[in-house]
Amino acid sequence: MVWRGFASRDQHSIAFRPCIDIHKGKVKQIVGSTLRDLPQTGSTPVQPQTNFESEFPAQFYANLYQECNLTGGHVIILGADAASKNAAFEALQAYPGGLQLGGGVSPSNAFAYLDAGASHVIVTSYVFREGHLDAERLKEMVSAVGKERLVLDLSCRRRDGTYYVVTDRWQRFSELAVDEVSLQELAKSCSEFLVHGVDVEGKRLGIDEELVALLGQSSPIPVTYAGGASSMADLEQVRAAGKGQVDVTVGSALDIFGGSLPFADVMDWHRQHAGAAP
Repeated sequence: MVWRGFASRDQHSIAFRPCIDIHKGKVKQIVGSTLRDLPQTGSTPVQPQTNFESEFPAQFYANLYQECNLTGGHVIILGADAASKNAAFEALQAYPGGLQLGGGVSPSNAFAYLDAGASHVIVTSYVFREGHLDAERLKEMVSAVGKERLVLDLSCRRRDGTYYVVTDRWQRFSELAVDEVSLQELAKSCSEFLVHGVDVEGKRLGIDEELVALLGQSSPIPVTYAGGASSMADLEQVRAAGKGQVDVTVGSALDIFGGSLPFADVMDWHRQHAGAAP
């Protein structure tokens, strides 16, 4: 089994973390909050808002990230269909050790992804049930894959001035607040956090600066923020607000996903601030 852990960096550095989102077997950029589970028989399916659908397969992007020496990116399976799972496996096998995998992960299937080349598995729904963090299920995941291979997705929305983890296609508020207390406690059970700012994710509205600042101040382990970044100024804003402690993902704004932000410019910024090899 080949895998590559989180690359060590100096205390005040920040990295760009790439992504590959897969929906119905295709690489897409979707406004995540518009995703819905399949309706009951006889209902009309509600189509998610799609910003971009690639003509290239998932492994194309995996190869690109490998060529650029980008590690710690994430492959997210947006649905339980076989085509999406197959595409995810192809991406992991194209870049063994370079990508994390999320989407429907449980103790029963986690090792299939790790064996295929995932460096880590990303978990949300399995450890949350009916709005509560299930401590026993979290222990199951840690026991199954080890803390060092586990990333917790704490994607959140703001309500009454507080950020709460949201589950079930980001439609359901859990009772878990994302704050210093919860981040310190959950860090005992995982090696990284992935946090989407759901209210701005996929909308190119700019970042959730307050959330980034919270993560930079409170997370004791590596954390990646995703949501709203659409310009070089936004990347600098993440760096400043997160005090150099928060990595960043850019999705639909990138030119490789149909946007206007040059991937080459983001790579230059990444090399400058993360000390990556040219």
